[in-house]
Amino acid sequence: MTSTPTFSHLGIDSLLVKAVNALNYQQPTPIQQTAIPAILQGRDVVAGAETGSGKTAAFALPLLQRLSQQAQTSQAKGNQIRALVLAPTRELAIQIGQAINSYGQYLQPRLKVCTVFGGVSINPQMLALRGGADIVVATTGRLLDLMAHNALKCDALAYLVLDEADKMLGLGFSEELTQILKVLPKKRQNLLFSATFPPELQQLIEQLLHQPLEINLAKQDENLIEQHVYVVEQERKNAALIHLIHSENWQQVLVFASAKNTCNRLVLKLAKAGIQAAAFHGDLSQGARNKALEDFKAKKIRVLIATDVAARGIDIQQLPYVVNFELPRSANDYIHRIGRTGRAGQQGYAVALITEEDEEHFRLIEKRMKKRLPREQLLLT
Repeated sequence: MTSTPTFSHLGIDSLLVKAVNALNYQQPTPIQQTAIPAILQGRDVVAGAETGSGKTAAFALPLLQRLSQQAQTSQAKGNQIRALVLAPTRELAIQIGQAINSYGQYLQPRLKVCTVFGGVSINPQMLALRGGADIVVATTGRLLDLMAHNALKCDALAYLVLDEADKMLGLGFSEELTQILKVLPKKRQNLLFSATFPPELQQLIEQLLHQPLEINLAKQDENLIEQHVYVVEQERKNAALIHLIHSENWQQVLVFASAKNTCNRLVLKLAKAGIQAAAFHGDLSQGARNKALEDFKAKKIRVLIATDVAARGIDIQQLPYVVNFELPRSANDYIHRIGRTGRAGQQGYAVALITEEDEEHFRLIEKRMKKRLPREQLLLT
C-alpha cells in the first residue's frame, strides 16, 4: 500500500511547507498531488475542481515557489506584474489573495501580493500597485480599469491563473477576458481551474493552453450529493422551505434565489417562522456581506439566502444543505449550486422546489446532469 505523499515529497520548499503546517494542512489533496509537480515543471494545467478540493493551494504553492526562486533575477519593477490570478467575483478574489499571503508568509523576501476588485475606490489599489507586484489577484472589470489608468503593466508577466473559469464565462465576462488576453505576453504558463467544461470554455482552453496536463476531478464527489425534487405551487414555496427546515431540523442551509428582492423577502418570512436568516447579494455592502457570511459559518444564523453571482465566493468546506428556491437560467449554474454540498468527502443534501411551470426547464437541467430525478410531494398543513 503506497502512502500519501507529503508536500515536501511533491517538491515544495521548506518555508512553504512550514506555512501549510501552520495552517494545519494534514496532507496534499488529490488535485494537489497531481497539479503541484506539473506546475513546478512549468507545464500548463487544466483541472476540473470544486471549491473544497484544495485547488487554491494546488496553484498557489508552486506559483509562490517559482516566483520566489526567480525573485533575484526577475523581480517586478515599475508597474510590472509577474503573475495574474483572475477570479469571477470579488469575494473569491479576496479569499485567494488571503490564501496566497498565508502560504507565502515565511518566504524571504516576502512576495508582494495585490488583490484588486470593483465596488470600492480604485485609488488605494492604484497606490498599492506602485512599484509593481509579484502576484495580482483580480476580477476582470477592475483589472481592465487599472490597465486603462496605466496602473499596471503585463510585459513581464510569466504566469496566468483562471479560477472558476466556467463561471467567469457564465457571468458574461468573456469579452473582458478576451481583452485581457490580448495584452498578455504570448510566452507564459497557463493554469485553468473549473467545475464544469461547457463548449465555450473548451474553445478557450484550446486557444489558451499549450499541451496541458488534464486533471478532471470535478465529478469525484457527485454521488455524495443526495438530490430531492419537490413539486409545489408557487404560493406555497415559502411554506415548503419553512416545513423542510423545521421538520428535518436543518442547520446551515444555503438557499439560492434568482432575484435580490426574493432574498430580502425570504429573510423576513423565515424570521416570522422563528428561523434566523440573512440575505447575500450584490446590493448589500461588502461589510454586510462579510458579516452575513461570518455569521453563517459560525452557525449564528441557520440560513443564508444568496443569488448566484454573490455566492461564487462562498467557501464552506462542509456545507450540508443546498436549496434551489428558484431555478437558475442555466443548467451549469444549477450544477454549480448543488456542487456546494457533498464536498471534501462529506455527504450533501440538495433540494429543488419546482412548480409545474418549471417542469420543462428542469428537464433540460436533468438532461445536462444526465440524471432523471423522481418528483416528490410535501404534506403541508
